[in-house]
Amino acid sequence: MEAAKGGVAGTEGTRRDGEVSPERVPCKYSQAAGVMSRITVGSMGLLLAVIGAPVAAAQEGIPFSQHGTVSQRVGYTDIAISYNRPVARGRSLFGGVVRWGRIWNPGADSATTIEVSRDVEVEGQSLPAGSYTLWMGPQPAPAPWTVIFSKALHVFHTPYPGEQHDALRLAVTPEAGAHMEVLAFYFPVVAPDSAVLRMHWGTTVVPLRIRVRNQ
Repeated sequence: MEAAKGGVAGTEGTRRDGEVSPERVPCKYSQAAGVMSRITVGSMGLLLAVIGAPVAAAQEGIPFSQHGTVSQRVGYTDIAISYNRPVARGRSLFGGVVRWGRIWNPGADSATTIEVSRDVEVEGQSLPAGSYTLWMGPQPAPAPWTVIFSKALHVFHTPYPGEQHDALRLAVTPEAGAHMEVLAFYFPVVAPDSAVLRMHWGTTVVPLRIRVRNQ
């Protein structure tokens, strides 16, 4: 009986059948922590890759002023604008980045172009069908701006090609609008025989009223 009791009690550190000594128990918590650590490291690597994507894109030559196009059919006439879109980024735009009185191309990099498939009238003046680059001469309010349609194509946004290439010059009074962070051209009004084309950057809007000929 004593031997049986001793067999049951055993010496110090001995456990009953089915029990495992503490030093032999697999540490499930340690294994879980290791898995979580690997997941966390992997997630952080993915996050850093996403954050670094814009920097890598810039390094690969993607321009900061992204390319944009807008087109509109008015009656039988197609009007299309192709341009690059500068960003305000908190800068003072007109009278700051764009100097008063200096001819400016409303865009970046390659000069902004406008194409009309048929003859039109812009602010009541005739403009033949064709492709043109678009230029503007900003002035402090309340003076009107000069808007120029130039026959000089495939040119950079600076310098202005010169008056010898002008197809049409207009005087247009700007309007005030809500802040537009990225320069935009758009058609807020379209009718069967007319449309309004707007250039909008910051809080400055330059409207161009276009009338088409449907005969």
